[in-house]
Amino acid sequence: MKTLKTSLSKKDVLSIADLSAREINSILTLAGKLKREHKSGNARPLLRGKTLGMIFQKPSTRTRVSFEVGMYQLGGEAMYLSASDIQLSRGETIQDTAKTLSLYLDCIMARVYDHKDVQTLADYASIPVINGLSDEFHPCQILADLLTMQEHKKKLKGLSLTWLGDGDNVCNDLMLGCAKTGVSMTVACPKGYEPLEEAVRLARTEGKKTGADIVITEDPTAAAKDADIVVTDTFVSIGKEGERATREATFLPKYQVNSDIMRLAKKDAIFMHCLPAKRGMEVTADVIDGKSSVVWPEAENRLHVQKALLCLIMKAI
Repeated sequence: MKTLKTSLSKKDVLSIADLSAREINSILTLAGKLKREHKSGNARPLLRGKTLGMIFQKPSTRTRVSFEVGMYQLGGEAMYLSASDIQLSRGETIQDTAKTLSLYLDCIMARVYDHKDVQTLADYASIPVINGLSDEFHPCQILADLLTMQEHKKKLKGLSLTWLGDGDNVCNDLMLGCAKTGVSMTVACPKGYEPLEEAVRLARTEGKKTGADIVITEDPTAAAKDADIVVTDTFVSIGKEGERATREATFLPKYQVNSDIMRLAKKDAIFMHCLPAKRGMEVTADVIDGKSSVVWPEAENRLHVQKALLCLIMKAI
């Protein structure tokens, strides 16, 4: 697992592992402030004159729109760079791409299939690099999740979160985010679909500092009992389409978030999902569209945490 690359001039965020608990708190605090300023019509052009380059290998709705709008609201510019449109598609190396883009841009955000690609980009870029999603981690989503939990539960430390389903990229980073902020997390998943061992190890190490327990189990019923937050994600992520039949047979119906699962959680438990969601698969419509669901505030918060992250790593604050 790549750790945070920090120097006098550059900081990369490729995973929540790259952020300390203090840095996470700073991002959440600033995100809340920027959110209030935007809603009151008092937004500040903190990134005027700054340009973000956005490399996309994977399709996107929330990542692309939230980063573009965020840069616009902060007075900067965002440039969409489809991997098929730039010279990467013709064989230029990631190393050379990173060096070239560093000459023009102030920050790079990349949404990639292979986590090694965003690592290489960060290794060779002289400007900050943000992971907008890879097959292993999704730090921007987790920052939005933590802000959403904090807004709806008025705290983080001491909460209990249950994850049902695939131990995927979102799950990996969510474990780290929970552990660093004192949220206990139980992951219920089928055998063979557990989160990365290194992410589990690091999360448990961080949890010892904050009092957060990180538990991996195959029992979704036990995992959901008395949870403050219930979270899931699609069973068939981008790039896993060829495994659809096997995955659906493995996860359904046992790991679906439905009303029975939510009744096991606390009465005021909230439901979260990074989206896009497949109703009737990983979650039923009555849950995601019900009173416990906070998926739309969660989606909105992608905008605000990313604005905060951009300001901090481009030293606008």
